Amino acid sequence: MRDILSPNAIIADLSAATKKDVLQEIARRAAELTGQDAHAIFNMLWEREKLGTTGVGQGLAITHGRLPDLPEVQGFFARLTEPVAFESVDNAPVDLVFLLLAPESAGADHLHALATVSRLLRDQALCAKLRSAPDEMAIYRILTETPSVAAA
Repeated sequence: MRDILSPNAIIADLSAATKKDVLQEIARRAAELTGQDAHAIFNMLWEREKLGTTGVGQGLAITHGRLPDLPEVQGFFARLTEPVAFESVDNAPVDLVFLLLAPESAGADHLHALATVSRLLRDQALCAKLRSAPDEMAIYRILTETPSVAAA
């Protein structure tokens, strides 16, 4: 996880009213850290949502996509101040969002990173720790100090 996530890629208290707001805010942070265009990131995420929700249930969304000029796979995490309707598979609102961006040429690296994130965040005890963490550094430590789970 340390390979794809940095402490400044964490938003501990994202305030948003809708799924669109969440994606716009996390796209803005991703743009700041990657040098990519925020509108391009948001548009890619929004198009991905049109294919099917990335709300995977239990208050979690794992949104992802590929960008042409991104040099490497990068992750971003946001904890929402209030849960937001996300059309999740279990119809529960989302309060934890992980964004995974990959270069268009990433191939298996993108899928491996996505599987790793998914396996890590399936742990409900870990998600409870993320929800109660006091700040960005605590969230970063929770996400990166957990023993990595081998991806399929």
